[in-house]
This record gives sequence, C-alpha cells and structure tokens, in this order.
Amino acid sequence: MGFARACSVALVGVEGVVVEVQADLEPGVAAFTLVGLPDKTLVESRDRVRAAVVNSGAQWPQKKLTVGLSPASVPKSGAHFDLAVAAAVLGAAEVVDPGVIADLVLIGELGLDGRVRPVRGILPAVLAAAEAGYRQVVVPEQCAGEAGLVPDVSVLGVRSLRQLIAVLTDGVVPEEEPDRAGRPDPMLAGLVVPGAGLGTGLARGEAPDIPDLADVAGQHRARRALEVAASGGHHLFLSGPPGAGKTMLAERLPWILPPLTRQDSLEVTAVHSVAGILPPGEPLVGRPPYCAPHHSATMQSLVGGGAGIPRPGAVSLAHRGVLFLDEAAEFSGKVLDALRQPLEAGHVVIARAAGVVRLPARFLMVLAANPCPCGRHTLQGAGCECPASVIRRYQARLSGPLLDRVDLRVEVEPVTRSDLLGRGGRGEATATVAARVREARDRAAARLGDTPWRLNSEVPGHELRTRWPAGPGALAQAERDMERGLLTARGLDRVLRVAWTVADLRGRDRPDVLDVAVALELRTGIARGAVLAAGAGS
Repeated sequence: MGFARACSVALVGVEGVVVEVQADLEPGVAAFTLVGLPDKTLVESRDRVRAAVVNSGAQWPQKKLTVGLSPASVPKSGAHFDLAVAAAVLGAAEVVDPGVIADLVLIGELGLDGRVRPVRGILPAVLAAAEAGYRQVVVPEQCAGEAGLVPDVSVLGVRSLRQLIAVLTDGVVPEEEPDRAGRPDPMLAGLVVPGAGLGTGLARGEAPDIPDLADVAGQHRARRALEVAASGGHHLFLSGPPGAGKTMLAERLPWILPPLTRQDSLEVTAVHSVAGILPPGEPLVGRPPYCAPHHSATMQSLVGGGAGIPRPGAVSLAHRGVLFLDEAAEFSGKVLDALRQPLEAGHVVIARAAGVVRLPARFLMVLAANPCPCGRHTLQGAGCECPASVIRRYQARLSGPLLDRVDLRVEVEPVTRSDLLGRGGRGEATATVAARVREARDRAAARLGDTPWRLNSEVPGHELRTRWPAGPGALAQAERDMERGLLTARGLDRVLRVAWTVADLRGRDRPDVLDVAVALELRTGIARGAVLAAGAGS
C-alpha cells in the first residue's frame, strides 16, 4: 500500500482555498476513483493524468487507486488540479519521494502528451497558497511571470511532466523541443477565454495610441467635470444629443487617471486572470481598466454570475478603473438598479447554489444618455417630435436611487461650428490634465494618510462634516437646497465630497463658497453662473 499527498488551490471567485490532493494505492483490481466534490472537468482528469504519466516515460500503477480532494465540502472545478493529481499518484507509486511533494503546491493542466498547459487564475491561486503558509509553487512555464508577482514564494515553471519528475528526482531535466518557427504557441490555447474580453479594454498601448483629450472639440464644462471625476473618483452622468462627444470623453477618462499602485495592480490582475482576459506576456495590469458593456447586457454579465461558481462581471472587470454605460437609458431597469449595492460597498456578493462569492467592484462609473428617444429634445429648432409623456418615461428609466449615487451630472452641449473647426483653439492635452489630477490626488492622499480612505469619494459624510469641516458659511447654499428638496441627505454628503475635490484641484486647504457652488452645479445640473470654469481648474 502506498500513500502520498500534494497540494493545489480551488478558486471561488477571486479567492482561493488550498486543497490537499491525496493518493492511495491498495491491492486489488486496477481502478481510478476520484472523490472530493469534483466537477465534470476534474473527473475527466483521470484520463488526462493516466495518459500524461505513461507518455512521460513513467509506469502507471496497476492497483486500486483512490484520489481524494480535501476538504471534501469545497466545490472543485477546472483542469488546474491535473499536475497535483499526477504528482500525488507518482508519490504513492514511489516514483518520486512523497516527502518532497507533501508541502508543494502544484497548479497546471496536463495534455495527453505530458505537456503542462497554462491555466487561468494563477495569481489568486498563488496568493492563497502564500497566505496559507506555502512557499514553494509549481506552475506552467508560461504562467511563471504571473506567479512571480507574489513575494516570498519560490516559483518553478515547468513545460512538461517529464521536467517535473526530473526535478523531483534530482535527475537531468530534459529539454522540450520547441515548436517550429512561425507557428503559434499551442500551449497558450485556453489561457485567454474566447469572448471573455469583449467590451473590455485594458487601457494598454504605446504613447501614440493614447486617446488625446485635446481631440474633443469644445465641451469645456464636460472636460472640467471629467477632471473632477478623475481627481476624486466621483461617478459621472453625461446627458446630451447624439454626436456631442459623450463617448469620446468617457474613452479618454482612463488615461487621465494615475497608474495603478502595486496593491491595486495585483487586485485587478487577479480578477482579469480568473476571467480569462489577461493577455499572454503581460502578467501585471498597470493601467486602470476600461469596460464598456453593450446596453443589451444581462444582469449576470454586468454584476457577475453564471452557471456553477459565479464568474466576474463587468463591474469587477472595471475594478479600480472605469465602467462606461453608453446609452444608459436603453439598459434594463433591473440591470441598472443592480449597480446600487456595488456603487456603495465597493464589492458585489453573489449567492448561488454552488456557493457565495465576494468579488471586488470599486470602479468609477460613467453614464451617457440622450435626452429623449430621438435625441433632439435639447436642440433648438431640431424638430423633436417625442411627446412629453414619452420623454418622461424615457428619462425615468434611470431610477432616482441610482442617480442619487452619481456625484456629477453634466449637460453636454452640441458642438458648434467654431469649436469643430478649431477656431477657439485646441483643448488641453491628456498629459496636462493627468498631471493636475495626480497633484489633486496627492493632496487628498496626504490629508487622508492616517485613514483607510484614499479618495474623497470614499470618505463618509460624517467624517467630512466633523473631522474636515468646510470653510465658514461654505455650506449655506447647499443647506438651502436641501431644505427646498433639491438635495437628499446623501446628496449633501456627495456635494461636500465633490467640493473637497474641487478644493484639491485649486490647491486650497479646505472648500470655500466657490468650491461648494461648483459642486452644487455639478450635482444638481442647475446652472449657477460661470463658477465651473473658474473653480475646477484654477
């Protein structure tokens, strides 16, 4: 009788649970039994592992073989258990020393020829192993860069089961024959899920590919609102006729955001790795992601879900980045209202029969919508023929509770001929605005350094009112608007957060009357003079 154990990781959302893979050999009729709540893909590993072991030059044990995955109560899915199952079987057959693999975490899929294929979710799996105290990890060679992002963990990248056996037995590591030049690497198949990244841009590219904010004609108020949104992490609603530049503004927002910090990069990379949209050769996402789902998206595609263990949706793919909902009024009302909880909490909790998953979802949301079905309601002399009842129903598709969570509301004006021909001069470039955004965020970070918050949009209203009060008389106008029913209690707190962001952009120590006036105009959409142009960037 032989017994051996190795370790792997079961992923539940973007969190991992270390699983002990136990192999037991007993005299009897040759059979292979796999227990421990495996799914269909994992059950099929019996045939993959047997073929891989034989084709790697090792002898398959002709005994009764039982492989158990512990803890048995945790659902396990995916082919990344193959490498750990093969190691445990070889340990039980005494092909390798069972003591060597007992504290080894192995992650990877096996081909029938013994090659180790890359899998999704390497980063969260290695993070879970490190948190559990494991310090040695074996992964596919193509995923070694991603696994190496976790500190204090020794990573071994292997290309085949033969190489792993040689390493464990102190033998000569064989060289795998490379594929013919010019052929695509078949080992990368399956690393990126087809269609998983549709509507999702990772904001990558060289400098010439960066969308320039100077390309947007006119729209000075909307540009200032975009700058305020980027500086404080405030949600933005752009309303205006078709062709005014709403989509162009939203597409340029990720590029005026600062690069991700190390911790944020790991969080974003973990989500994208699980979702299967992490590009090969780019193990770490350094720029804020940009996700723009179509208005026909279902609730599961937006907030996450699916059959079995829930998968990340658009709100999680946009974590620490931008979620752009173009034609927001065309989305299903239930889909939009499902955003209310992640907008407040910064994460989404999905409960299914297979388990409960908590996914990160702290994003900057940008809504864009036309004022009416034809889009010409706000244009003078454009001939809008939509009845008033139709316009009211169309605008009511964006519910009050959802809009109450949006800090900035801007009416995007139609582009004039002089703006389009450039007679008024080009606007500021992306790099110029990004520098001001970075300075404003640095001021906020210095003020919030000893707190759990980093952006003005994250600070609770009670803390802003008591710990960092505004200037004398600065909130008088906001208090009057609240008494007249133009602001809710939540709205007043959000006005104060925006006022702090405007003050950071102006280099002020605390908001004054002008900063609050700018915040009120951005919040309510009611024009209050030219304070927006004077307050946001000066």
